[in-house]
Parts: sequence; structure tokens; C-alpha cells
Amino acid sequence: MKKIEASQTAMRPEYDFHGGVRGKYAKRFSEGSNLILLDPDVAKLFPDSKSVNDALRAIAQVAKQQIKNTHLQSEQND
Repeated sequence: MKKIEASQTAMRPEYDFHGGVRGKYAKRFSEGSNLILLDPDVAKLFPDSKSVNDALRAIAQVAKQQIKNTHLQSEQND
């Protein structure tokens, strides 16, 4: 494994975080995020979040319709 030199990990002098607040937005970020790791083969099919969301909405709509149809068939058989 390649060692990292101290000069590569040191903070640059032009970065000034004096007066900064550590983790100021961490809670807000975690509340608004729902990250899911896709397997590489699936990620190739869905290159961005819009395509994943569109596919999941389509599947959810089909599932709702199936539940509705099953419920209606159950009522007809009673």
C-alpha cells in the first residue's frame, strides 16, 4: 500500500475555517437523504436518480393496480 506524505494531508493555508461550526448541516442533510447503493449491473441500466425514481413509480403503480384487482376479485367471489 502506498504511504501518503504528511504534506498531502495537511490543510492548505488558504483554507480558513476559523469561526466555522463542525457538523452545522449534518442533521439536515441526513434527514433529507436516502442513499441506496445499486449493484454495478443495475447502475448501468439506471444512470441517474430520475431514471430510478421513474422505474420505481411505474412498478408501484402496477403493484397498486394488482392489489386493487385482487381485492375486487375477492369481493366478487364472496
